[in-house]
Amino acid sequence: MSVNRPAAVIVLAAGEGTRMKSKLPKVLHEIGGRSMLGHVVAAAREVEPRHSVVVVGHAREQVRAHLAEVAPGVDTAVQEEQNGTGHAVRMAVEHLADAGADLSGTVVLTCGDTPLLRGDTLGELVASHENEGNAVTVLSARVPDAHGYGRIVREADGSVAGIVEHSDASETERAIDEINSGMYAFDGSLLAKVVQRLSTDNAKGEEYITDALSILRGDGHRVGAWAAGDRHEVQGVNDRVQLAEARRLLNNRVVEQHMRSGVTVVDPATTWVDVQVRIGADTVIEPGCRLMGTTAIGEDALVGPRAVLTDTTVGDGAEVRETTAERAEIGPGADVGPYTYLRPGTSLAERTKAGAFVEVKNSTVGTGSKVPHLTYVGDADIGVSSNIGCSSVFVNYDGVNKSRSTIGDHVRIGSDNTIVAPVQVGDGAYSGAGSVVREDVPPGALAVSEGHRQRTIDGWTQRKRPGTAAAEAADNAERRRADDNQQ
Repeated sequence: MSVNRPAAVIVLAAGEGTRMKSKLPKVLHEIGGRSMLGHVVAAAREVEPRHSVVVVGHAREQVRAHLAEVAPGVDTAVQEEQNGTGHAVRMAVEHLADAGADLSGTVVLTCGDTPLLRGDTLGELVASHENEGNAVTVLSARVPDAHGYGRIVREADGSVAGIVEHSDASETERAIDEINSGMYAFDGSLLAKVVQRLSTDNAKGEEYITDALSILRGDGHRVGAWAAGDRHEVQGVNDRVQLAEARRLLNNRVVEQHMRSGVTVVDPATTWVDVQVRIGADTVIEPGCRLMGTTAIGEDALVGPRAVLTDTTVGDGAEVRETTAERAEIGPGADVGPYTYLRPGTSLAERTKAGAFVEVKNSTVGTGSKVPHLTYVGDADIGVSSNIGCSSVFVNYDGVNKSRSTIGDHVRIGSDNTIVAPVQVGDGAYSGAGSVVREDVPPGALAVSEGHRQRTIDGWTQRKRPGTAAAEAADNAERRRADDNQQ
């Protein structure tokens, strides 16, 4: 890495990307949990530039809104008409100058459609540029098939004599395997001057940043090139076929990093992991999993097969099988799945169970409590060591308002129960199979349905389940209530 911070990083993202055939701007297409532009901005952030500016044009307000969300510290410059790469760079340089930016130092130029670019690669480009004292250094790559790319033609001393486009190259030049990526490191002071000298005297009538290299070389300055170690990093994405290829390459990279950090990924080919996902050592990821967003998984966990987790946390030692979870919390040692759906706002505490065909939404389930199977829990708080019987439903919506229910500690809800919110079931209480619980149930009571009415039998748990944790919880709740009444 360079000792000096770059003066600026400029990201070109003004083009329409017509080959994508999409209403969405090309640079905003997602790959690995980020937009393509988001990946480039993240790579640029790693070299800690004094200024970062993205050149926007097509669908600029949409791109700006996205940047404000994912990279609020990044500025934008507008290219009203897409008149070539040189024109785009000039818009960025003039924008920075108007903002009073000091461009003495290195200015890095990148492209918004190269999502595989790494921050380390930009750092090494800057270091090579500054160590060699170049006016401009081309980020290049060596490829097995250079057809269609501009070739890097070097002098004997390794400096760049020029960039020759494929259509203009001789047979000897076409044999060169080093290509231009379209990304560069410039001396900032020289860049500010040379962009004012770019000509539109070409077939398209556009300003090309590649012309800056020949101008600087003609002025007697040195032009260099630094080849990226991984050719895929400079690979641009222009259509959905290339997007899919880049997505696979990025996923391979991410999954390999996790495996080298101590995570077992049973089948990397069917496992998709976004770039911001964190996974602890000795966790096993079974085939068919998708781990997305900011999902964080602890150590010694088992995830999968076929788990889809988005922005979800999984504690140490938890098991999560064939589960879909979004913005949920799964505690250490929890047992989830199979065929479980955890919706936003779900929080499962330590050693909880959410079993087969269970759906939980905006609810908390206390330590050691179980929702074993065929149950919907919505807008509820369940205490510790309670059990919700099979085929039960928490009725949380009356057609106008949603209400919450509270289930205490050591409660046993019978099978096929309907809990009609808002209702509170006290510690140690029971409910009979098939009950419709519409009224609060005191601690230690038994709630059963008689016809269309609920019948509550006080003290049932202490009489019928003496010595159990439920009976003890009910006794403690009764003592607390008595103490509260005396105060």
